[in-house]
Amino acid sequence: MGNSRGTRTLNSKWDTKRIAAIIILVAIFVVSVFLIRFGLVEKTEATSTTSHYARARVVAVITDNTQADESTEGILRGSQEVIVMITSGPFKDKQYQTSNYLSTLFNVDAQLGTKVIVRLDPQGEGYSAFIYSYDRTRILLVLFAVFALSLIIIGRGKGTMALVSLIFTMISIGWILFPLIEYGFPAILATILIVFYTTVFTFVLIDGINKKTISGALGTLAGVVIASAFAAIAGYVSHISGFQTNEAEELLLIGTDHGMKIKGLFTAGILIASLGAVMDVAMSIASAVHELHEVNGEMTAMELFRSGMNIGRDAMGTMANTLILAFAGSSFTLLLLIYYYNIGFTQLINTDMVAREVIQGLAGSIGIVLTVPIVAFLSATIEKRS
Repeated sequence: MGNSRGTRTLNSKWDTKRIAAIIILVAIFVVSVFLIRFGLVEKTEATSTTSHYARARVVAVITDNTQADESTEGILRGSQEVIVMITSGPFKDKQYQTSNYLSTLFNVDAQLGTKVIVRLDPQGEGYSAFIYSYDRTRILLVLFAVFALSLIIIGRGKGTMALVSLIFTMISIGWILFPLIEYGFPAILATILIVFYTTVFTFVLIDGINKKTISGALGTLAGVVIASAFAAIAGYVSHISGFQTNEAEELLLIGTDHGMKIKGLFTAGILIASLGAVMDVAMSIASAVHELHEVNGEMTAMELFRSGMNIGRDAMGTMANTLILAFAGSSFTLLLLIYYYNIGFTQLINTDMVAREVIQGLAGSIGIVLTVPIVAFLSATIEKRS
């Protein structure tokens, strides 16, 4: 028992192996971003004909002809003539007069002091301003700050590392994955590489290099690949691909110059969407099996496997629900329209959007379910190896 505790304490610290692994992973990231930025991405310089978006504040309301529309739950409709002052960017402190039209779908009530985002379009020798949306920067930053502080205060050291790994994952997707896809790299292969890379980084950063993180990382990769494989097969059989997404037309317009391939985007999206849930299940099982072995080193591999399966069965139900409900929540208004129009089952199940959401939810859930025995087996086997 004494040796086990000592080993556990050592693994939780920043030993040389863990630090070296993080340095190597960060170096891979830096080199990849450098090669992409300076060897792949074509720079597009801004010109005088380019529109600009900037933060602004309403400093005067000249006219306000809006009134509440009772047929749309009191939403204001009408028009306003206002003066806005730019508060950010190269046009800071400049003022523009603009007309602001309020409809049911586009509705920004520009009162005195309202903070907005404006679009500045070239017009003659200068620019004309149009109100684009409310300035939501501050509230979004406050929400992120609350999330980050909650993670740090409750999770302490591991919570801080989890926050760092989350930010690192998002940056990797934006700075590495998106440019690769834009310039014609196979979307599925590129996404699998990013998933593997960010998974290894997350586990190493949070818990170092040990049997637990090796089992969790391998199980996560297996579960995500299984989910994407099921999605790819189901998509192929049902003729669902990236071309059936809402953004396909725009992606075709902007991606043809660089050779972007649209078909694989559907499966790539499922890889990213299922990563978090699969990682959660994999780490939960690997951590539990590791602790069981630490407490009772006499347990056989089969006993550890059975314990991992029992723990996994509890986790898979909630995680599968989480993933499917997340997809359902993102399509909540669509489901409401389906309910309202009383669409029949045959029409419903064969609609591109519904079929796409069903495949996404079920493929991710299949990945979670099959991750359980894989991680339980890997953890039991690896833990018993000397």
